[in-house]
Amino acid sequence: VPLVESGGGLVQAGDSLRLSCAASGRTFSGYTLGWFRQAPGKEREFVAYIRWSGGSTYYTDSVKGRFAISRENTRNMMYLQMNGLKPEDTAIYYCAASSLQGPTREYEYTSWGQGTQVTVSS
Repeated sequence: VPLVESGGGLVQAGDSLRLSCAASGRTFSGYTLGWFRQAPGKEREFVAYIRWSGGSTYYTDSVKGRFAISRENTRNMMYLQMNGLKPEDTAIYYCAASSLQGPTREYEYTSWGQGTQVTVSS
């Protein structure tokens, strides 16, 4: 499932951004969709996932209460609403797709987007 992210940018601490992820040429049906991020000099880390069927979600602790993952079935889109952004949220954000039900590891995802840069200034 080819994926394309958009919505990154440069914001100030406390601001909000919404990232989008689109499937190119195929539906998300049956997949779990996730967001990962990679900060400079660090490994890529899990952020959140959503089950396309049923909509169950899961977040890493550092973003709970600030980020919200959602999907729009009719448009085959996934979103990551990021509120209360902090400088430590600065990273390249990737969307990914998995055929598993509760994937939080990078190797559990088989399709990846190219990433979108989010930079949060203090």
